[in-house]
Amino acid sequence: MKGKRGQVTIFIIIAILIVGLALFFFLVMPNLNIRTSFDEKNPQAFIQNCLDTKIQDSIEIISLQGGSVHPEHYFEYNDINIQYLCYTNENYKTCLIQKPLLKQNIEFEIENDIREDVVACFNALKENYESRNYNVNLETGRTNVELLPKRVVVSFDYILTVSKGSADRYDSFNVILNNNLYELISIANSIVEWEATVGEADPRLYMTYYPDLKVEKNLRDDGTRIYILTDKNIGNRFQFASRSLVFPPGY
Repeated sequence: MKGKRGQVTIFIIIAILIVGLALFFFLVMPNLNIRTSFDEKNPQAFIQNCLDTKIQDSIEIISLQGGSVHPEHYFEYNDINIQYLCYTNENYKTCLIQKPLLKQNIEFEIENDIREDVVACFNALKENYESRNYNVNLETGRTNVELLPKRVVVSFDYILTVSKGSADRYDSFNVILNNNLYELISIANSIVEWEATVGEADPRLYMTYYPDLKVEKNLRDDGTRIYILTDKNIGNRFQFASRSLVFPPGY
C-alpha cells in the first residue's frame, strides 16, 4: 500500500509541475518577451510593435464592410455585413450617396476602433519604464489617422518624459503601414458617383485604366450590387454595396 501511495504522490507532484509550467509559459513568458524586447532609448519601436497588428486588423475589417466597423445600413453578403455607400429603396431612381466624406469617415472608424488598444499600449510602455526604476510622466493626447497614398499613418499626441539620473522627453509617436486603402477608396468614390448619376459603373473601364486592379460587380435579387475592388499584387480589398436604378421583375 505504501508503494502505491508513493506512486500516487509522485503523479500528483508531476501534475502540479505540468500545470505550473503551463501557467508560466502562458502568463509569465509573454511579459518576459515584451520586457526583453523593450529598448529604453526607442519607445517609438515599442508602440509600433504593440499597435501594428491591431491597426492592420481594423483596416481589414473596415475594408471588407464598406468603410464601417459596425455598418448600420448594409447588405449581408457571404456572411459579411457590407455598408451601402449609395442607396435608394425606390425603383427607376438613381441612388443617394450615403457617405459623401468616405475617407474622413474611415479615418474616424479606425481611430475609434483602436482607441482602447492605444491606451493599453501606452500604459504598457509606462509600466516597462517603471519596472526599470524610471520616473515616468505620460501626458495623453489625441490619436490621428491619415489615409495617404500607399500608406496609412497613425500618429499619437502623447508626451512621454522619463528620468533616471538624466531626463528624456519623447513627443513623436506614430505607426506607419504600407497600405493602398487610399487608392481603393478613391476608386470606390468614383464608382459611387457613377451609381448616383447614371445608375451603375462598368468594371471593365476601371480595369483598363488600372491593370493591377480587379473589379467585381455582383448583382443580388433585390437589385443591390456588391462591388469588390482587389489589388492583384498585394491582395488588399475594399468592398461596398449600392442599390441604384432598379427595375422591378418582369420589366
